[in-house]
Amino acid sequence: MAPSALRFYEKLGLIQATRTGGNQRRYERTQLRRVAFIRISAQVGVPLETIKEALASLPANRTPTKADWARLSAGWRSHLDEQIKLLERLRETLTGCIGCGCLSLKSCSLANTDDRLAGKGPGPVILTRQ
Repeated sequence: MAPSALRFYEKLGLIQATRTGGNQRRYERTQLRRVAFIRISAQVGVPLETIKEALASLPANRTPTKADWARLSAGWRSHLDEQIKLLERLRETLTGCIGCGCLSLKSCSLANTDDRLAGKGPGPVILTRQ
């Protein structure tokens, strides 16, 4: 793992390091297990802020256990299901768009010409709010 990623996790308060006399970072085994937990959680689409909240719910510096993972991942399931639905809708829409060959924002079914839906929020409102 890149040292910059470890420093980033440390800056966010997700992990802690000790320092040597030469100011090098050293990570205890429990912190490395937390890194594995963070990476797996992020890989399945859990935002870092949510991961931080999950780790904060554990006793200080404790490594997440199998039971912790089961409890936390059960709580994330609905969010992940929504992400999967969104990605499936996007995939189907993009396939149709690419298939038409127009590549024109003026006539593309994904484009929001004249920003008619701006009042309903940012981003692809039609796709994300079905």
